[in-house]
Amino acid sequence: MRVISEKHTRPDLLNDPISPTLKKMTIPMIFGLVSLMMFNIVDTFFISLLGTEPLAAVSFTFPVTFMVISLAIGLGIGTSAVIAKALGSHKVNEARFDASISLLVAVILVLILSFFGYVFIDPIFTLLGAGENVLPLIHQYMNVWFLGSVCLITPMIGNSVLRASGDTKTPSFVMGGAGLINAICDPILIFGFGPIPALGIEGAAISSVIAWSVAVVVILYILLKKRLLSLKAGKQTVIGSISKILKIGLPAAGANMLTPVAMAVMTALVAHHGPEAVAAFGVGSKIESIASLLVLALSMTLPPFISQNFGASKLSRVKDAYTGTLKFVMVWQFIIYILLIASAGVLSQLFGKEQAVIDVIKLFIYTIPLSYGLQGVIILSNSSFNALHKPMNALFLSIIRLFIFYLPFAYIGNELAGLLGLFIGAAVGNLFTALVAYKWFMKELETLSNQSLQECSH
Repeated sequence: MRVISEKHTRPDLLNDPISPTLKKMTIPMIFGLVSLMMFNIVDTFFISLLGTEPLAAVSFTFPVTFMVISLAIGLGIGTSAVIAKALGSHKVNEARFDASISLLVAVILVLILSFFGYVFIDPIFTLLGAGENVLPLIHQYMNVWFLGSVCLITPMIGNSVLRASGDTKTPSFVMGGAGLINAICDPILIFGFGPIPALGIEGAAISSVIAWSVAVVVILYILLKKRLLSLKAGKQTVIGSISKILKIGLPAAGANMLTPVAMAVMTALVAHHGPEAVAAFGVGSKIESIASLLVLALSMTLPPFISQNFGASKLSRVKDAYTGTLKFVMVWQFIIYILLIASAGVLSQLFGKEQAVIDVIKLFIYTIPLSYGLQGVIILSNSSFNALHKPMNALFLSIIRLFIFYLPFAYIGNELAGLLGLFIGAAVGNLFTALVAYKWFMKELETLSNQSLQECSH
């Protein structure tokens, strides 16, 4: 009975129909991502009630916390790709060992990173521009955050292990549960309740660590119950396992870290048009994160599907899943664009208080979202390269996108036609990168198919 129930909850990525399987995997991930967004929104809301300085202090922490989270995301991508390929090749014991090693590696790396962050808090945040009035508040938040960071990364890696096996429902529930715990603890610890004193900004950090800690216990229990962890090496070696995971994980982490760098450059370009333009661009970025929610969910569910079928040498299923998903994303994001155009007036009035801000928000909505489908092609090609164990391709694609097309075209557009040119340039940059990404991935698939045929002929 246990085997039957497990089969029903986890799709067979090697044999089930492609579209229904990806749909079944993606819908829970959307729920999980929404929960994660709410996690951040709730934190920001309650901290904002403390005043401007606590909110500014937390804003200063974003680049530093993003470094640790980027490392976790990269290691999660490496973990998922390695384990899914092993499962596709029916090497279950190898997958279990790799899962265990990936958790240990992630914990060690984050401990090292957090130790240095903890020791050098003052120099790091002074370099970022934090004043003496904000540094004590940053200490209150980051001292706790660094100490609890291991509890953040463990569920992220554990969820990657589950996704690699085809289970996307459990990770979504874990993320949702953590978000709910954080939402309950935040007001109690920040403002105090009964015998619990008001801890202010430190309470927000403690609340997050409590939520993460519960998630650690839950995810480890699930992984052990599903027998997805084992330290029995077999023919594997610890060094070999670490090498496989870091080979994909470190370039993936690097690619993630490039995004905030590029966004900082874009913000600097926009800043030449005044603070109203910067405020509107910030609103546009939030709209983008919501409008691209399905693409982000697919970027977590398509790779395990590709990796398992890659491991099983079912490259025709890899091609069909990749091309089918891209077609769907292009149509879906165009519908989103039409909806954004229709609601441009309402959205701009909702987020903009001054006419200058309202005008720029509308300008943003009319231009950049038209390329969200193309951006989806880039994101999914990037994650698919990692799934094929081609991490350097994924890293170079990120570099090509941001520093050869997206930013240069935005800069040229800005020089030629101001803010409108900047937005159009960014959209055109997405077009050229999407063409490169698609052609490059299809060429890699063709190469792998030819290699597979040659191996069969021998």
